[in-house]
Amino acid sequence: MKVASYCRVSTDKEDQANSFESQQRYFQEYIAQNPDWELYAIYADEGTSGTSTRKRAQFNRMIQDAHAGKFQLILTKEVSRFSRNIVDTLSYTRELKRIGVAVEFVTDHINTMDGDGELRLSIMATMAQDESRKTSNRVVWGQTRQMEKGIVFGRSLLGYDVKDGKLSIEPDGAEIVRLIFQKYAVEQVGTAEIARILNREGYRTYHGGKWKSSAIIKILKNEKYVGDLVQKKTYTPDYLTHEKRPNRGQVPQIRIENHHVPIISREVWHLARKRLEQNNKHGAGENGHSNRYVFSGKIKCALCGANFVGRMRTLRDGTRVRRWSCGTAVREGTDGCQIGKLVRDDDAMHMLKLAIQSLPMDAKPIMDNVTALALEAIRAGNSGTRDDPERLRFELDRLQRKKEAVLDHYISGDISKEDMEAMKSRYENQINSYRERLEKAEAKQENPGDSLAMKRTIQAEVADLLSCQVESEVLCKTLLSSLTVFPDRHLELRLKDLPMVFRFAG
Repeated sequence: MKVASYCRVSTDKEDQANSFESQQRYFQEYIAQNPDWELYAIYADEGTSGTSTRKRAQFNRMIQDAHAGKFQLILTKEVSRFSRNIVDTLSYTRELKRIGVAVEFVTDHINTMDGDGELRLSIMATMAQDESRKTSNRVVWGQTRQMEKGIVFGRSLLGYDVKDGKLSIEPDGAEIVRLIFQKYAVEQVGTAEIARILNREGYRTYHGGKWKSSAIIKILKNEKYVGDLVQKKTYTPDYLTHEKRPNRGQVPQIRIENHHVPIISREVWHLARKRLEQNNKHGAGENGHSNRYVFSGKIKCALCGANFVGRMRTLRDGTRVRRWSCGTAVREGTDGCQIGKLVRDDDAMHMLKLAIQSLPMDAKPIMDNVTALALEAIRAGNSGTRDDPERLRFELDRLQRKKEAVLDHYISGDISKEDMEAMKSRYENQINSYRERLEKAEAKQENPGDSLAMKRTIQAEVADLLSCQVESEVLCKTLLSSLTVFPDRHLELRLKDLPMVFRFAG
C-alpha cells in the first residue's frame, strides 16, 4: 500500500516533540516498520496556521495527489496537526474517504475507515478548534495589554524606526515628512503636485519606489508624525480565517497622545487635518469640487446656486484655456440651468488681481512682518534640514563607527572578507558624500552676508506678491472667498473676511 504522511508546525516555538524535523523523522521510521507499507511522500507545511487550509501549499498538493490515486493512506500525528478547523477536518476526511483514501491520526488512535471514526474525529476536531480559539484570545489579550503600556506593534515607516516596540526618529525620512506637511498644510499644494516635486528632487518612498498622490495622503493621515499612537486600526473577526478588516468601532482602539517624539508640530498637523476633511478621496472640496485650481468650487451661479466647473478648451489659434460653466448646466444639458455665462480662467484671475490691488493697505509693515516670520521659520527649521552642519557631523561620526565595526566583525569571523570589503566601500562612499555636504553647509554659515541677502530677497518677493506682479496660487486661494455670476452677466467677487464686494461687468 502506498502511504503518505502530513506534517505541520505553525511557528518555530513549538516544543521538540512536535517540531517539524521530528514529525518527518517519526513518520519515516513509523512507515518503515510496517512491511506492507511503502512511503510515497511526506507533505510538510512549516510556519503555517492550522485554522485554514488556503495557505497550506503542501496540504493542498496532497489532496490533489490523493484524487490522482497516488496513495491509499495518509498518516498524520494528531487531529490538530491536520487542521484546527472542524469544518475543514470533516469535509476533507469525508472527501478522501469517498475516493478510498483513509486518514489515520496516530497519537489519537483514529482511522477514518473505522465505524466510529468520524464520531471520534468530530470530538477531537472540536477540541482542537476550541483550543485554537483559546490560544487566539490569549494572544489578543496579551497584545492589548502591551499596547496599553505603549509598546508599538508594527514595522518601521518613513521617518521612524521601530525596534523593540519603540519608535525613534530616522533623520532623512523625517525631513521628507516635514516637507510633505509643509507643502500640503502651509503652502496648500495638492498631493499630486507634492508627489511630482518629490520625484523631481530625487526623493524616494520608504520602500524605494516613486511617489504617488495616494502615498502622500497616507502620510498626511498618520498620527504617528505628531507624536500620537493609535493601534488596533484593524481587527480579526474570525480566528479561523485570520483575515484582517478595518476597525470601524467593532473593537476598542488603543490611543495614546504624546507617546513619542513628534516630527511635525501639533499646529501643522491640525492644518493638514482640516484640509483633508475639506477634500474627499478624489481631492474634491466640501461641495464635491476639486481644490486643485484657484477657482475650484469658488465660482457660484446666482441663478441655481451650483458651483461652476472647469473644462479645458482649445481656441482656433491653438491656445489652451480653462473655461468655467455652471455645473447644473453641464450635468443636465439644455434642460438644466440657463445662466449661459462662461468665465475664462485668465479673466477670473484678472478680476482677482484688480480686487487685491485696490485694497487700501500699507505694504511696508506687511513686508516687515512677513519677512521677520519667514526668517524666523528658516532659522527654526535649520536644525531639521538635510544639510544642518550639526546633524551632518553626527551622521559622519555614526558612519565612521560603523566602518570601524566592520573590521571587528571580520576578525571575529561574523562576516566574510568579501562582505567586509563591500560594507567598507559602501560606508566610505557615504562618508565622502557627507563630508562634501558638511563643507558646503559650513561655508554658508561663515558668510555673514547671506542673512542680509536672504532678507532682501524675501522682501522683494513679498512686494511682488502684494502688487500682484507675481502670481501665487497659495495667496489667491487664501484670499478668494467667492466669485458669483448673475443672469445679467455681471460678476461679484468677495475676499475672505472683508465686507466689500467687487463688481465686474460681464
